[in-house]
Amino acid sequence: MTVPTAPDKKPFLYVVVCASGVAPGVGELVTAAQEANWDVGVVATPRGLGFIDAEAVEALTGYPIRSAWRSPGEPRPLPPPDAIAVAPATFNTINKWAAGISDTLALGILCEAYGMGVPTVALPYLNSAQAAHPAYRQSLDRLRSMGVLIGSSAHHPPTADGAADRFRWEEALELLAPVVGTAG
Repeated sequence: MTVPTAPDKKPFLYVVVCASGVAPGVGELVTAAQEANWDVGVVATPRGLGFIDAEAVEALTGYPIRSAWRSPGEPRPLPPPDAIAVAPATFNTINKWAAGISDTLALGILCEAYGMGVPTVALPYLNSAQAAHPAYRQSLDRLRSMGVLIGSSAHHPPTADGAADRFRWEEALELLAPVVGTAG
């Protein structure tokens, strides 16, 4: 699928950020996406918001970070997404998303994206004990069956923040490129 855009309009990427030790590096994905000709907006889970430098991310994107539902009648601060990257995707978010639980703005957007046909990629980042849980494997299978592209995972020991050096932000763009017809 090629994203239909006006000649002067860039495709819009939502980056959904979860509460994770690698979340402070989200600017790497934002910058890489902008260099690949995307406009970018960030949606953070409520806990994820505390892991990032909101002011720096907003300066980088030019848009406010979304984390909470807007009130009825409030304007939408971000345009509709042409694609979504969930990075880092945590155990909690992956399992809730696959189960159709929409108790945060980020999960609501992800649950709706399936019904709207928005290309979506998830880059999991979790520890090896969480990754061993059967619900996680089932959730990944369900998300894949929904067309979600799942990136490689660099699991780390449960008591450490390891594998951060192996987390590849740019993998989100690599996975989306063939689906949305953008440079990756």
